[in-house]
Amino acid sequence: MPEIVQLLASAVHRYEGRPSDGPAPAPPGELTTAVQVRAGLGIVGDRYYAHPAHHDASVTVIAAESLPAGADLRRTRRNVLLAGVAVDDLVGSILILDSGDGPVRLRVRRRANPCAWMDVAIGPGAFRALRGKGGVRCTPLTDGILRVGPVTVEIEPG
Repeated sequence: MPEIVQLLASAVHRYEGRPSDGPAPAPPGELTTAVQVRAGLGIVGDRYYAHPAHHDASVTVIAAESLPAGADLRRTRRNVLLAGVAVDDLVGSILILDSGDGPVRLRVRRRANPCAWMDVAIGPGAFRALRGKGGVRCTPLTDGILRVGPVTVEIEPG
């Protein structure tokens, strides 16, 4: 059964400057057990919430199967770590997640391509290894709550 493994809502952008400088410190509580999603705006409390430049990409989802053991959302800076769903194949679709509080509809807009930071945050070779498996950028179509744990998944054509 599919599962939401982790959720991240971080108010700060930690990967600025050169990767060789290393990431900024993580704020406490950026990994959470539940997030509030708002249609057209993103995840409440996240750095891209209601940010005009990220209107069509305010929620990022990555497949747990894409990451090496020990890697988590604090390193990838994605919002939803989802096991059991090949999210990179869903561009153009609508991904519907229901973790118990009702469905949250996400329009999958485009791939979330990895960057050179992945070699620093995850380990050497991660940038290359995540090409084509870096997750997807989505626009939330409905308000709702997502929680860590089992999730019902539906996929509709976009």
